[in-house]
Amino acid sequence: MEQTRGDYTISTDPARMNVDAIHAYLSRSYWAEGVPREIVERSLLGSLTFGLFHRGAQVGLARVVTDRATFAYLCDVYVLEEHQGRGLGRWLVETVMAHQDLQGLRRFSLVTRDAHALYSTFGFSALASPGGHMEIVRPGLYLR
Repeated sequence: MEQTRGDYTISTDPARMNVDAIHAYLSRSYWAEGVPREIVERSLLGSLTFGLFHRGAQVGLARVVTDRATFAYLCDVYVLEEHQGRGLGRWLVETVMAHQDLQGLRRFSLVTRDAHALYSTFGFSALASPGGHMEIVRPGLYLR
């Protein structure tokens, strides 16, 4: 899948993903600080990835962990700071949500610290039954 708006393109072609550029951002992000490059590379291989490109250079990403039938987890969504404020994050999430392999899922989840307003416009809301959800969290795992 590929979509273009002006000088920007969103693509799901795994061959276009620039692991070094993605790692450079994620390793300084609040959710994956210090993540090793090999972990980023492995995560991309096991996911449906949406790369955001400006004149061929990778400037953003959205990654979806999914079985493409019942469940999806949206993560690692970013747009480089110098490209923010142009509606690119909204376009990226809009493209993810419209992807044919992500239609009719029973559950689509994500975790965000500060983008609730963006994601709520796509139907995301707080957990309906938080008491039923469990997790293992290892903060700072990559910094050890």
